[in-house]
Amino acid sequence: MANKITRALISVTDKSGIVEFAKELKRFDVEILSTGGTAVQLREGGVDVIDVSDYTGFPEMMDGRLKTLHPKIHGGLLALRDNEAHMEALKKQNIGLIDMVVINLYKFEDTVAKPDCSLDEAIENIDIGGPTMLRAAAKNHHFVTVVTDPEDYSTVLKEMEERGGAISEETNFALATKTFQLTARYDAAISNYLGSITLKEEKREFPDTYTVQFEKIQDLRYGENPHQKAVFYGERDLSLSSIPNARQLQGKELSYNNIMDSDAAWQMVTEFTLPTAIIMKHSNPCGAATSAGDIKEAYIKALQTDPVSAFGGIVSFNRPVDRETAEELAKIFLEVIIAPGFDREALEILGAKKNVRLLATLPPKGSRAGELDFRRVAGGLLVQERDLGGDNIRNAQVVTKRRPTEEEYQALDFAWKVVKNVKSNAIVFTTKDQLVAVGAGQMSRVDSVKIAIMKANMPTKGTVLASDAFFPFRDGVDIAAEAGVTAIVQPGGSIRDEESITAADEHDIAMIFTWKRHFRH
Repeated sequence: MANKITRALISVTDKSGIVEFAKELKRFDVEILSTGGTAVQLREGGVDVIDVSDYTGFPEMMDGRLKTLHPKIHGGLLALRDNEAHMEALKKQNIGLIDMVVINLYKFEDTVAKPDCSLDEAIENIDIGGPTMLRAAAKNHHFVTVVTDPEDYSTVLKEMEERGGAISEETNFALATKTFQLTARYDAAISNYLGSITLKEEKREFPDTYTVQFEKIQDLRYGENPHQKAVFYGERDLSLSSIPNARQLQGKELSYNNIMDSDAAWQMVTEFTLPTAIIMKHSNPCGAATSAGDIKEAYIKALQTDPVSAFGGIVSFNRPVDRETAEELAKIFLEVIIAPGFDREALEILGAKKNVRLLATLPPKGSRAGELDFRRVAGGLLVQERDLGGDNIRNAQVVTKRRPTEEEYQALDFAWKVVKNVKSNAIVFTTKDQLVAVGAGQMSRVDSVKIAIMKANMPTKGTVLASDAFFPFRDGVDIAAEAGVTAIVQPGGSIRDEESITAADEHDIAMIFTWKRHFRH
């Protein structure tokens, strides 16, 4: 079955390409109905249109709130062409058929994103007529073509050219599906916004219900394990500097675990301002370093942390990769390399490593306040604010007799950024610009200290230590002192804090409390 287009209703907020599209419709002798600013623009562009108010015989009113909610519009959209009773009803009421609607909606999300947006302004930007027509047309997709995205104009015109002005049922179904996805997202934005405020426009931390929509990016070969089916979805915000928005320049398709580790690596590297390299393995850093010089030096230092674990790892950079860095990267097997770009020579060098996946991201922009993290549990969803960076180590409380030196403060700042990206219980030993040792994911904090020392590939003497949560006993401090640690940063808050402080003083270790925990489960 093919639907021949004879009459179209056009009413769009995004007017890009609409005049050209309407002109092409006219080439197929399509009668065009339109409203408001769209009608004005079409006429100015030389397209003959009929105002909806003239077509219905009913004027627009209530500041545009009422213009398309009329039987001559919705009857023309909803009537089943193969139902005699429907067609007889149309004839009796003098209602013509409408074969296509071209509609996109008021920019509600853009409106409420403005800092000074009032509830009244938000309410006025809730589109009623648009979603109603879209849903009616999409419901009757056997006979009506519904177009919501300017990107689809060329597809529709191409098919009309091939089919003598008609659109196939398959295309109509695809466009209808896209339409219901749009109206679902639109209603979600409204409900999330209204649920986040009170009538007095006071902010609520979380709405009673929360609805999100993600778009499929790709089907995955499998999930965490080969027997699990999986798919990758992304947010619609293309401005985010994120893995879903990255361009894959070469290599095999990303796996589920590649994506998990790549996300962890990219989120971590964006916390640093100096040229930085992060090497990630199983969502934990096994290498991290900054450099005041270049990205190559940062990578070489990061690799020194644990070159064995780095094999088959994920590397992220907060600067573009150049030829010299690419030459170093090509020396070992890596799964994924992530950066804000790769120069031509770097691409040529890494191109010889056909299996390594190269991801070019948008430049790091830092996290935005209010971003949320989601964690699925059986039968529910945990939602929390993202654990953003930005802690100022200089504001931490010095709890020992000795204050950190300037170099120790720099090292503590680096260590605190790293430890918040390590799975709890987390311990890291660092210098001011290099991760030296990691103890991750242990059930006992003192065991994390022991494992970090045991796995250290470099001397720990003269390093600083960061702990993502408080020391419950002094044993962790004592063992760190034996390893040569000179300063410690931790949140504090244990009932035995005094024991840890006493231990630090006995070993002439400077200790600071941030009073802020960074668990990462």
